[in-house]
Amino acid sequence: MILHETYTLSNDVRIPKLGLGTWFIDDDKAADAVRAAVALGYRNIDTAQAYGNERGVGEGVRGTDIARDELFVSTKLAAEIKDYDRAVAAIEASLATLGLDHIDLMLIHSPQPWADFRGGDYAEGNREAWRALENAYQAGKLRSIGVSNFEQPDLDNILSTCTITPHVNQLLVHAGNTPTDLITYCEDRNILVEAYSPIAHGQILDNPDIRSMAARYQVTVPQLCIRYTLQLGTVSLPKTATPEHMRSNAQVDFEITEDDMNVLRNLRARDYGEHSVFPVYSGE
Repeated sequence: MILHETYTLSNDVRIPKLGLGTWFIDDDKAADAVRAAVALGYRNIDTAQAYGNERGVGEGVRGTDIARDELFVSTKLAAEIKDYDRAVAAIEASLATLGLDHIDLMLIHSPQPWADFRGGDYAEGNREAWRALENAYQAGKLRSIGVSNFEQPDLDNILSTCTITPHVNQLLVHAGNTPTDLITYCEDRNILVEAYSPIAHGQILDNPDIRSMAARYQVTVPQLCIRYTLQLGTVSLPKTATPEHMRSNAQVDFEITEDDMNVLRNLRARDYGEHSVFPVYSGE
């Protein structure tokens, strides 16, 4: 069962292959969503300072009857933080807000602030934020550290001065948007890729090519899309607060043929509808 399967990061920390994304889950609903997911067998929970629900996620984690060391909790340093002192303070704030004595994975949410996504040069600021993550990692506050939305030049910048190579790069990956070269670049450096929005924030549900392929496998479109990201070798992080969807999203015990994997890799589908206003979907 996929909920029992893990990858091993470059520092030998194990991370479950399937997780629960919590973007757009309100803080007052996050605890119930986390408890429901854990009851169904999920052990990987992903949040971020920008989501505004760390408090609820932490409450949900603390409110389960599963041992803390069996759960993998991720959060992200706000994209606007590009200096060492503010990054140190923000790491401590996440620990306090989550109510946890350690975080399993903490990422720099974006190489640029959201208001200037894919814009200016924040190389020095990213190196300083990374130094804060490294120090918190070495202090045992973070079990692993990484980045999100980092392209190759952004990664090269971190790699030029870091003492710890990022363990993870969390990226927008779904059928219709597969950054193959960047995934390969990360794999070559033993950086695990996590796929957020593996169902394209829901917009792919009506894609006729995807619907036809899912029907052939006798699975739902979300199941096909999640399975696709898993077979790419990434962690898959579908977002839902609905227990039935959580259960269905984990029912991916089937294999996509290599021919169909190639079709999905080459598919171009980046229409995010009303969600295109978000920088990660518009690219600007």
